[in-house]
Amino acid sequence: MTHTVIGLFNTTDQAKTAYQQLLNNGFVGTDIDMSARTMAAANSANNNNSNANQDTGDKIGNFFSSLFDDKNEAHHYSNAVQNGKSLVTVQAKSETEADKAARLLDQYGALDIDQNEINDGQNKHNNTNATANTNTKNTNANAGDSVKVMEEKLQVGKRVEQTGGARLRSRIVQRPVEAKLRLREEHVNVERTPVDRKATDADLKNFKEGTVTMKEHAEVPVVSKEARVVEEVSLNKEVNQTDKTIRDTVRKTEVEVEKLGAQK
Repeated sequence: MTHTVIGLFNTTDQAKTAYQQLLNNGFVGTDIDMSARTMAAANSANNNNSNANQDTGDKIGNFFSSLFDDKNEAHHYSNAVQNGKSLVTVQAKSETEADKAARLLDQYGALDIDQNEINDGQNKHNNTNATANTNTKNTNANAGDSVKVMEEKLQVGKRVEQTGGARLRSRIVQRPVEAKLRLREEHVNVERTPVDRKATDADLKNFKEGTVTMKEHAEVPVVSKEARVVEEVSLNKEVNQTDKTIRDTVRKTEVEVEKLGAQK
């Protein structure tokens, strides 16, 4: 439910001061309007053109007719603006906010306008008792109409994301190696020794054709390879759990119920 708070001021400077104080106290600029003052200035600038005056007066009258159900009250405020008063309007979202706006407008010079003073174009007012006029614009509801109350619920879940890891990749590399080895070789030598003696019976038995053989041997390197496992590399995981608090905001519809009095 929107509450429209209005305040009339003697001068434009007073209206500007009240406008700034509303901003300083948390009201949003889009919820504050000084358009009626602008219409009054347009009316003054065209005071030599009766048709222009008539159009501007109609705009001001329509402006107040949209705020007040009482046509007389709308007429009185329309006359006040056309007579040079400056108007500040505030669109309040709650009754509490409307009261705050009314107090600020009153504090910074809003007029307590008496209907006779408005008609006479006088500036008489009581600053001590000056208050902004508040009007609530309501939309007539039919039976069965309702306001939907909505509320957001915070839903927190989990998903798994890859944050890192390790990969094992094996490859074959070659490197030169060397080993020292001592090898033995045999060599057969033929020795001839001069002898001059009488042959013995043994010598006579061996006095025939024959063969005496002596073989040479040598050690040669024998190379072979043996594969041995010298290390094992494996992968495993270590799991840690941490508690994390999730903070966010959720929205909820709040419905204010305002009791309406009887219209006179």
